[in-house]
Amino acid sequence: FSHSPMAAPSPPTPGTGRLPTMADIMAASRAQGLRMRLSTLGPLFRVTATRVGGDGDVELGRAEGAVRPWPGGSVLHLDSMRMSRATLEVPDRPLFGLGIFLGAVTVRHGFDAGCVRAELLAINDTPLYHNKLVKFYTRMGFKAVHEVDGSSMMDLAHMLVWGGKGTRMDADIEQLLMKWSRRFGSQD
Repeated sequence: FSHSPMAAPSPPTPGTGRLPTMADIMAASRAQGLRMRLSTLGPLFRVTATRVGGDGDVELGRAEGAVRPWPGGSVLHLDSMRMSRATLEVPDRPLFGLGIFLGAVTVRHGFDAGCVRAELLAINDTPLYHNKLVKFYTRMGFKAVHEVDGSSMMDLAHMLVWGGKGTRMDADIEQLLMKWSRRFGSQD
């Protein structure tokens, strides 16, 4: 992965009726004390969120995936989003949660790369955690498209791609950015 910190963003401009830019998202994350970093290697990407602490940067979470060419427009394949245990030790956790910042940088990267759709699997490790994931991604703007439970040949293909069982979810990237525009400095 190439490690290129994002350029210094200009302040967000509320009320402009536009999609939030990467600069808007970075400014909002900095206002919450987060440093977001996007690294790419060909179609692969990683977004990391850190907080500068007394012992240097502490990684709080990361999202990884790939931009895949697809008929009708590229697809943002969201492979994983993980939060570290250090997130629990942050006394002033961001009001909107770290996941929204990781998601916003990831989705904006996909938009900038020409993606029209984002796809993910809300993994089903335990029923309670799975239900929380589905609710979180639904609130973010994703819709369930398929339950991957291993009962069909199509499920086996999904399980090979995603590495497990769960709820396959999709979202229109532009719709996600419009939904999040108020949070990140733009308004519909």
